[in-house]
Amino acid sequence: QVQLVESGGGLVQAGGSLRLSCAASGRTFSNYAMGWFRQAPGKEREFVAAISRSGRSTAYADSVKGRFTISRDNAQNTVYLQMNSLKPEDTAVYYCAASVNYYGSRPDPGLYSYWGQGTQVTVSS
Repeated sequence: QVQLVESGGGLVQAGGSLRLSCAASGRTFSNYAMGWFRQAPGKEREFVAAISRSGRSTAYADSVKGRFTISRDNAQNTVYLQMNSLKPEDTAVYYCAASVNYYGSRPDPGLYSYWGQGTQVTVSS
C-alpha cells in the first residue's frame, strides 16, 4: 500500500501561482511513477501531469503545458506540481496518484493504483 497526502491548495487570483505537494508513505517511493489529476464539479477526472520513477521523464496535458511543472524528490518521498499563470478554468480538486509503470500522457485514471484525498484549488477571475 502507498499512502498519499496532498497539500498546498487554496484560493488564488488569475495569473497567480501555487505549488502543490504530495507526500508518500508506505512503500519505496522511487518504485512508483506519479501523476497529478484534477476534477472540477460535474466533470470527469482529467489527467494533468506525470513523472517517471527517476524523474527524468515528464508528460503534461495540453491545457497546462508551459504553465505547470511536475517534479519529485525521491529522498523526501514527495512529488510537486508548480502551477503558474493560473486561470479560472484550472479550478478543481487536484489529486496525486501512484503507479508501478510510467504511462506518460495517457489520461486513464484507472492506470494508477493509489490516490490521495485531493486538495482544492480555486482560481478567481
